[in-house]
Amino acid sequence: MECDAQGIVFNGAYLGYLEVAQAEYFRNLGFSIYRIAQNGYFDSAVVKADLEFKAPARVDDVLELHARVERIGNTSLALLVEIYPEGEERHLTTIEAVYVGFHADTGATKRVPDAIRALVDHFEATGEVLELSGFPELEEAARQQPPVEG
Repeated sequence: MECDAQGIVFNGAYLGYLEVAQAEYFRNLGFSIYRIAQNGYFDSAVVKADLEFKAPARVDDVLELHARVERIGNTSLALLVEIYPEGEERHLTTIEAVYVGFHADTGATKRVPDAIRALVDHFEATGEVLELSGFPELEEAARQQPPVEG
């Protein structure tokens, strides 16, 4: 369903790959972006996405998504995702995306929490993942079950 009649990945599918890359990047740091958003700790939305297609991905390709946070501003994060065929160095696509933190109830922007800054900065500088136990508010938001509505 991601491919067109020529067997090439349709350009719209790449935003889905961006979502997967973002979610897995933060899961690697020890938390789910979805859970912390549901628990009111931090939510973000894509406000800009630039895609550069270097070569087509095709039906039945298994893709590797390489993600890193390039920059953290006051309320924003810039994520860079590079896509490769599994086990190959052939660079297929680059996605540069900017996410802005916001309050879901009001739509107002929200500062990127210091805990997320520290985790990302340390990981990007060293490749090491810090324990969430050093960030109690984030750890609580990451562990607690989301509120049930209804």
